[in-house]
Amino acid sequence: MGLMLLLALSSLRRRKAAVVGAFLALFSAAAMVCSCGALLETGIHGTVAPQRYAGAPVVVTADQQVHWTKVKHKHGKTKTKTKSKALADRAWLAPSVGVRLNRISDAIVVPDRTFPAEIFIGTGRFIPGEGGRTVGHNWAAAQLTPYHLVAGRPPTKPRQVVVDAGLAHATGLDVGSTTGIQSTGAPGEYVVVGIAQPRNPVTDESAIFFSDVEAKTLAAHGGSVSAYGVFGVRPDRVRSALQGTAAQVATGDDRGTAEFPEATAARARLTSMGGAMGGTAVLVAGLVLVGIFSLSVQQRHRELALLRAVGATPRQVRRLIGREALVLGLAAATPGALLGLPLAAAIRAEFVSAGAVPGTVTLTRGPLPVMGAVLVTVLAAVVAARISARRISRIRPVEALAESAVERGRVGTVRVTAGLLCAAGAGAVSAVLTHLHTEPAATPVTYLAVLLWLFAAGLLGPILARAAVAVLGVPAHLSPVGGYLAVQNSRLRSRRLAAVMTPLALLIGMTSTILFVPATLTSAARSQLGAGLHADRVVASSGPGVADRVVDRLRRTAGVSAAVPVTRSTIWVGRDKRSAEGIGRHGVDQVMDPDVTSGSLAALRPGTIAMSDRAADGRHLGDIVRVTLGDGTKATYRLVATYRRGLAFGDTLLPFTTLRRHQDDPLATAVLVRGAVDPTIVRDTPGLRVETGAAYLRSVDDRGWGNAAVDFVFVVLIVVFSSIATINTLALATMARSRELSLLRLVGATIRQVRGLLRWELAFVLALAAAVGGGAAYVVLCGFSTGMTGSSTPTIEPVVLCLLLLGAVATAAVATFVPAAILLRRNAAAEVATRGG
Repeated sequence: MGLMLLLALSSLRRRKAAVVGAFLALFSAAAMVCSCGALLETGIHGTVAPQRYAGAPVVVTADQQVHWTKVKHKHGKTKTKTKSKALADRAWLAPSVGVRLNRISDAIVVPDRTFPAEIFIGTGRFIPGEGGRTVGHNWAAAQLTPYHLVAGRPPTKPRQVVVDAGLAHATGLDVGSTTGIQSTGAPGEYVVVGIAQPRNPVTDESAIFFSDVEAKTLAAHGGSVSAYGVFGVRPDRVRSALQGTAAQVATGDDRGTAEFPEATAARARLTSMGGAMGGTAVLVAGLVLVGIFSLSVQQRHRELALLRAVGATPRQVRRLIGREALVLGLAAATPGALLGLPLAAAIRAEFVSAGAVPGTVTLTRGPLPVMGAVLVTVLAAVVAARISARRISRIRPVEALAESAVERGRVGTVRVTAGLLCAAGAGAVSAVLTHLHTEPAATPVTYLAVLLWLFAAGLLGPILARAAVAVLGVPAHLSPVGGYLAVQNSRLRSRRLAAVMTPLALLIGMTSTILFVPATLTSAARSQLGAGLHADRVVASSGPGVADRVVDRLRRTAGVSAAVPVTRSTIWVGRDKRSAEGIGRHGVDQVMDPDVTSGSLAALRPGTIAMSDRAADGRHLGDIVRVTLGDGTKATYRLVATYRRGLAFGDTLLPFTTLRRHQDDPLATAVLVRGAVDPTIVRDTPGLRVETGAAYLRSVDDRGWGNAAVDFVFVVLIVVFSSIATINTLALATMARSRELSLLRLVGATIRQVRGLLRWELAFVLALAAAVGGGAAYVVLCGFSTGMTGSSTPTIEPVVLCLLLLGAVATAAVATFVPAAILLRRNAAAEVATRGG
C-alpha cells in the first residue's frame, strides 16, 4: 500500500502538465458541487430569523401549505406518505381561533392584520421600503416587534397612519405631514400622526400602521387575521387550546417562517434548484473527468505497457492509477469545496437581487456540503481513472506495447454496449418529455435527457469521430499537406479526437438547452397572447394594482365597449400546481380569445372554472374540479369551458370576483380595454399607465416562464466548468504531441504546414462537437416543446446560438494554438532526442 502510494506520487511529480489540467478540473468540479450542495442544505435546514414578530414569544398562524397523502400498495403492504407544498398567498386565521386563544387565562393575545400598502409622491412614483416592500398593519400589532413611538401618537381614526422611522426618513415625512397611500382600495390622502422605531432590526419590510378599525377594512378578510402574538403563557398551553384546529404554533426561529410565509416556498425552490443543479453538476463532472483521465491514460500507454511487460499485474496497474486519482482528487477537491461556500453565497445573492429568493432566507454554511463535495469529487476521480485504465490493465503486455505506438482500431464491446444503452435511455427520456406539461416537471428531465445523449456520444465517440472524419475528410483533401495529415492522423487517433470533443459538446449541448428552454416557452406564450389578445389598450399598474373605481370609470368612458379586470395567482388542482387568471365577466369575448375548444366563457361565473386543454387532462364539461386556492381555501368548481392558449392566459380561468377574495392583494393587476382610451384618464391615479396591446405583449417575458436568474447562474456554472475542461483537455492533448510535431518538422514540414494540420484537426473537433452537442440539444428541445407548447419546433435564437458557437471556437482555438506556439518554438531535434523513441 505504501509503495503504491509512493509510486503514484512519483508519477504525478513527473507529469506536471497533465496534473495541472486534472487538478483544475477536479477543483472546479468540487466548487460547483459544494455550491449546489450549500443551496440544497439551505433549502432543507435553513432558518428564517423573525423580525417584526421578534418581540412575541409565541406566534399563531394558519397552515401556509397544501397537503395530500399518497398511498402505495406493494407486496401486500400499504404505505402512506404525506406531501406538502407552499401556498401562493397568505392563509388567514378564522375568528374562532382568536376566541380560543382569549379563553387562555393570563394570556395576552395580539392580532396582526397584514396587507399591501404603499406610499406615493404626487400622482406617480411609489416609494419602496426596506427590502423593496412596504406593508400595512393594524396599530395593535406594533407591540409584536415591538415598535415604540419616537414622535406623535397612535392612529385612532380613518385616514391616520404611523410610519416607521426608516420610511419617514426616505420620504421626508414628519408628524403632521400629509401623504398619498394606496392599499387594497382606491388611493387616498393620509395624515402622519406618529413615527415609530422598532427595538429589533426590521430589514425586509417597512411598516405603515393604521387604526385597528381601518386596518380590518383594508385587510379585506372580514374578521380573519394574519396571525396572533401570544404573551404571558407557555407554548404548550397555546397548543392545547388550539388542538383540533389547523392553526400552527411557532416559537423560536419558526416565528420567522410564520412572519415570512413566502420563505417556505423559497426554501422548497432552493431545495429543488440545488438538487437539480447539484445532480446535473455531478453528472457533468463525471462526464468531463472520464474524458480527461481517458486522454491521460492514452498518453501514458507506453509507460503503462512497460509496467505490464516487466511484471506488473492488471490489478497493480489499476491500483496505481486509482491511487494517483485519489491523491490528486483530495488535493484538488478540498480547496475547491471550500471555495464552494463563497460561490454559494454569490449565487444566493444573485437569486435575491433577481427576486427568485427573498432576502430573509440566509445561506446555511454547514460542513456537510464541503464534505459531500470532497467525497463525490474524489469518488468521481477514482471511478473515472479506473474506467480509463480498464483496457490497458487487462490486455497482454505485448498488445499494450503495440497499442502504445498505434491506437487500436476496434472499439471495445463493453463501451459500445454502454453507449447504446445510454442512447436508448436518452431516447426514452426524450419521449417522456413529450408527455410532461408543467415546467417544474419538464425542466429537470430535459437536463437529464441531454446529459444522457452526451454520455452516449462520449462512449461512442471513436465511432462518431471516424464517421465525422470520413465526411469532413473530403474538403480537407483540398489542403494537400495540412488537410491530408489531419485526416490520416484523426483516423488513427479517433479516441483522442473523441476525448477532446466531449467537453466541447458538453459546452454547446448543455448551454443551448439551458438557454433555449425558457426561450421556447416565452416565444410560445408571446405567440399565443399575440393571437388571443384583442384589447386595444391595457391599463397596468406599477403599485398595488388597479382600483375598482378606475375600472368603473373606464367602462363609463365614451368609445369604450369593454373594460375587463384581470388578476393572477397560483392554485392547486388536486396535486398539480396551476397558474390561474381571474377575469371579469362583462365583455371578456371582446378583449381576449383563449381559443375555446369546448363550452363557453360566457358560462364562467361564481362556482365555475375554465381550464386549458393540457390542464384539463381528460376532464369533460360538467365535471367537478377540486381546487385549493392561493390562500388554502378548498373549493369545488364545475368545468364550463376548455381552451388551447394556456401559456398566454393561464392553466385555469376563474371569475375575477372569485379569485380576488383569496389573494393578498385583491386589486386588478391590469384592465383589458376595447376601444379608445385617452392616457389622461388615469393621470390622477398613481402608478397607472395606459399601454397599447403591442406594448403589453412585449412585457410577456415577466409572466414567469422560466426563472432568468436561475438560468443565468446555471449557464455561468456550466460555461465556466466546460470551458475549463475544454482548455485542459485540448491543451493536454496538444502538449503531449511535442515529439510528433517535432518529427514532422524534422522530415520537412514547415511551421505553417504544422499549424495547418492543427487547424484542420481543430475543425474536425469543432464540427463533431457542434453536431453532437447541438443535435442532442435539438432532439431534447423538440420533446420539451411538444410537451409544453404542443409544437415540436423549439425556439432557437440565431444570434445567441452564433455567439455560443463563436465562444466555443475561441475557447478551443486558444487551448490548441497557445500550447502549439510554445512547442513550435522549441528545437525539433532536441525535443525528439529528449522524448525518446
